[in-house]
Amino acid sequence: MFFSSSPQYMEFLLFLLNIFSLFVALVSGVSSTEFVYPNFTASNLRFVDAAGSFLSSTNGTFKAAMFNPGAQQIRFYLCVIHTASNTIIWSANRDSPVSESGIMSLTANGISVSEEDGSLRWSTPPFKSLVSALKLTQTGNLVLLDQSNNTLWESFRRYRFGLTVSDATLQWENLTYWKLSMDTKAYVNSNYAVEFMAINRTGLYLFGQNGSAVIVQVNLPPSEFRIAKMDDSGQFIVSSFSGAAEKQDFVGPLDECRIPFICGKIGLCSSGISANSPVCSCPLSFRVRSNNISSCVPADSSYSLPASCNSTDNSSYFNSSSFSYLQLGFAVDYFANDFTLPANYGVNLSQCQDICSQDCTCLGVFYDNSTGSCYKLENELGSMMVRSTSNGRLGFIKTVVGAPRTSFGGFVNESMHFPVVAVVLPLCGILFFFLVGILLWRRYRLESIRKKKRSNSSSSYSGDLEFSISGLPLRFEYEELMIATENFKTKIGTGGFGTVYKGTLPDKTHVAVKRITNLGLERRQWLLVYEYMNRGSLDKTLFGSGPVLEWQERVDIALGAARGLAYLHSGCEHKIVHCDVKPENILLHDHFQAKISDFGLSKLLNGEESSLFTTMRGTRGYLAPEWLTSSTISDKTDVYSFGMVLLEIVSGRKNCVVRAQTHSLDESSGSDRESSPASAAQGLIYFPLYALEMHEQGRYLELVDPRLQGRVTNGDVEKLVRVALCCVHEEPGLRPTMVSVVGMLEGEIPLGNPRIESLNFLRFYGRQPDRAASMAEETGGVNDVVVYPDANASHNSTRTVSDASFSYISSQQISGPR
Repeated sequence: MFFSSSPQYMEFLLFLLNIFSLFVALVSGVSSTEFVYPNFTASNLRFVDAAGSFLSSTNGTFKAAMFNPGAQQIRFYLCVIHTASNTIIWSANRDSPVSESGIMSLTANGISVSEEDGSLRWSTPPFKSLVSALKLTQTGNLVLLDQSNNTLWESFRRYRFGLTVSDATLQWENLTYWKLSMDTKAYVNSNYAVEFMAINRTGLYLFGQNGSAVIVQVNLPPSEFRIAKMDDSGQFIVSSFSGAAEKQDFVGPLDECRIPFICGKIGLCSSGISANSPVCSCPLSFRVRSNNISSCVPADSSYSLPASCNSTDNSSYFNSSSFSYLQLGFAVDYFANDFTLPANYGVNLSQCQDICSQDCTCLGVFYDNSTGSCYKLENELGSMMVRSTSNGRLGFIKTVVGAPRTSFGGFVNESMHFPVVAVVLPLCGILFFFLVGILLWRRYRLESIRKKKRSNSSSSYSGDLEFSISGLPLRFEYEELMIATENFKTKIGTGGFGTVYKGTLPDKTHVAVKRITNLGLERRQWLLVYEYMNRGSLDKTLFGSGPVLEWQERVDIALGAARGLAYLHSGCEHKIVHCDVKPENILLHDHFQAKISDFGLSKLLNGEESSLFTTMRGTRGYLAPEWLTSSTISDKTDVYSFGMVLLEIVSGRKNCVVRAQTHSLDESSGSDRESSPASAAQGLIYFPLYALEMHEQGRYLELVDPRLQGRVTNGDVEKLVRVALCCVHEEPGLRPTMVSVVGMLEGEIPLGNPRIESLNFLRFYGRQPDRAASMAEETGGVNDVVVYPDANASHNSTRTVSDASFSYISSQQISGPR
């Protein structure tokens, strides 16, 4: 084919070009101003030349468009956009985006957003009147009008990305907002209830009394356009624009750990080097979720978080007994607790958790022990935060224990060949009926024993409780425990008031059963049932001949024991003073989790008592000085004993032993050192004094268990030694609380500085080796031979002993060698 240059041919080409231009104009569409009317449709493809914009306000400040923000190439939304900054201030289908061919339709019934195939993604609610027009106001409000110009619907009454301001003050009603009055820039004008939020050119306001009273105001630099929004993490930001340039005028809260989702679900936020560099981790008993680094789940896989109220998984299978509560740790709080009211007052912890268990919207609780207030965490869990000091509130997350497994058919592989199924299923059925028969027979036998016991003892012991009370420990018959322990066959230890045996309950739970003796009860047997701890007590692991405890394992044990004592002192309804803290009473489970045991000597302090008088009790070597001066005792008495235990954890030896001869563990350096009172040739080695001297000289590695040589740093040892010395101050008031000890061991609060003048009583005791050695010989201590490196005697510390120490030092020997 040949092209011609004739006039007729050129006219034909011009005609085709005009037809094509008209087609493009019809397809692409032209953006309207202020109004569009029913039977109007818009899509990003139709208005591609205007970036999807089909309607603009009369002042050109705002536009409505089918828009794809950012890099979301295949996700389009019906939006209202600030033209100069290209900022979205409202979106209709924010949870249901459409493709680029998705359509916005305006009919007499309202607005709808759908895919090209007609599948609906979003629509306005039904109206009583017909729609006559869609208007975009100069303030960015998208409004549906009827024939009388009455407003049927407006975008500002629905969820939007933020508050905006133009010629009018706009209201943000019925939405959750951060508590503005907590910010230092906010001015509180009255105490009326807040009804809505508003923003204009000069500031941010909270109104009450139907808009007649300003409750809180925040003055901001003047700006023609301003937008306030809450981002995905829950941080509230007010920004102003100059063209496309954005400036943040207000950010709240400034402390990032108070942002609701800064560390994700149940994430624990602690302050870093600055307030703007938070550190995220998971609380105690939780771990990072494997497929989501911004969410924490229970570390024990047998626990799971409960399903939401509208979930099909949250069936009637779960009742209040199906839930358990995992504690978040000490000094952990929730951002909302500072400005929300408790759900209940004057309840105990058990009642608070029961209230939560009966509410499917409740996902956890915080309990204030001092006031009996119960705070519920409802609907959705945000991030937790670490406070510098404990405010008395204890946090618990609700978990499901042993969620129901799928049916048996779910475990069967459908591709399994028929002969295998034919063999396996009958065998499983036979085994099942056999096990059921054994369980029924065992139950029948135990029930018979109970009935016989009740009939024999009803006349003699009619005062006993024959009914159970919810929340109290389980009660066992003597015959049940005889069966569980196989007639007290396996002895695992001997403690105060009795001997301990290993047993197994019918549900395969391993327990430790203690036979109580010396109670003066001739006709009855009393037994206590404890959780069985696989690794026994700390003294066997620390001082025994088995594998050496690594340094991190020692730190974990010390931290676990400290948390246990902190709970006894500040986490219970009544403060408990243990009175006998020692390695023998610290039990170890798998992975060396530590638990405090043997409360036979403990004392209760009610809410009005901070100390009390009582007869001397405890174990030599761990008794605090106040025991020996007839002074009152308090929770600081346990702190002293814990300090002595902590020194033994560092050294791997008893604090006071008698040596057989004078030599050094480090032969290469021992000849260059002079003798010190802590390791003199007289025979007594008193480690607390030796630790004090090494602390004064900064030679902490001299104190560590020689079996760990080369596997621990000077700073690691210094941390534990300084905490221990702070705990053994002579004056109880100078000792830290156990909550502070936990904080120092975790690194959440700075280490304390031992007060040398309050530790001089250790020097007096260390200089009485003959009397202490003779006492050690009387108790067999001469067989516990250990030698510590000699300290340099030329340190600059004071050698004077206080009069208070001298007044009871003869009795101090009771608290010395062990």
